[in-house]
Amino acid sequence: MGVKIIIDSSSDVSQEKAAEWGIKVIPLKVRFGNEEFEDGVTISNRTFYEKLIETDEIPKTSQISPYTYEEAFREALEAGDEVVCLVISSGVSGCLQSANIAAQECGAGIHVVDTRQFCISYYILTEYAVRLRDRGINAAEIASEIERVKDSATLVSVFDTLEYLKLGGRLSSAAAFAGSVLAIKPVISISDGIVDVIGKARGSKNGNNMLVQRIEKLGGIDFSMPLCLGYTGLSDELLKKYLQDSYHLYAGQIETIPIVSVGAAIGTYAGPGAIAFAFFPMGDKI
Repeated sequence: MGVKIIIDSSSDVSQEKAAEWGIKVIPLKVRFGNEEFEDGVTISNRTFYEKLIETDEIPKTSQISPYTYEEAFREALEAGDEVVCLVISSGVSGCLQSANIAAQECGAGIHVVDTRQFCISYYILTEYAVRLRDRGINAAEIASEIERVKDSATLVSVFDTLEYLKLGGRLSSAAAFAGSVLAIKPVISISDGIVDVIGKARGSKNGNNMLVQRIEKLGGIDFSMPLCLGYTGLSDELLKKYLQDSYHLYAGQIETIPIVSVGAAIGTYAGPGAIAFAFFPMGDKI
């Protein structure tokens, strides 16, 4: 009996990467007006950001239905696999409820985990689950281990604006206003499964410095565990600048850091111009 890992597209694991890892990514849906798309399937990241920039209408995202999860679960069970389903944080989405309903319908062999993460911190938890599966660890043990480490997964991000978070209902107007004046770049993390504004920097350079300082404050990076960089929008120029500024953090430790384009599920709320780094801190070494 094998293990099938099932996740959703808010992890920013592309369909191509999913095929490489042998896992399944269920796309969330994003709507521009009357047009509905499947994140990373029927709309590319580039097309999404072009539409986001060109339109005055903020897109809407919708959670995955119990029926969609049930289809994916039954497909895996019929293939003789058990399932580890890692779900976007219940603090920002109702997908967990849908996955649990589907798991109850399918019976034994389904292990659902609320990651309490999204975006690339969800990505690195998924990669860790893949590593465990490839070591021959069974589904129940993988789910238990992800439960154990999920709060150690750390995301630090510099946003260009908080406007999209505010308009998408993921942040109060007051908090968004605090980051909208004087070219302030808000520094974002995830705390208790929701967005947390942990600092403000004047300009992108100071924002990059705050990313570095946050990593150092947490005790540095555990390079034995997965890590990832991500960016929103049409260009990775800001991310390249961050890599130059933070070279001392990883020099001699790793040849390359995986870089992903953040898709529609999270880009709807981040907007263009954000960069992010996800890692496991040394202080919480696993």
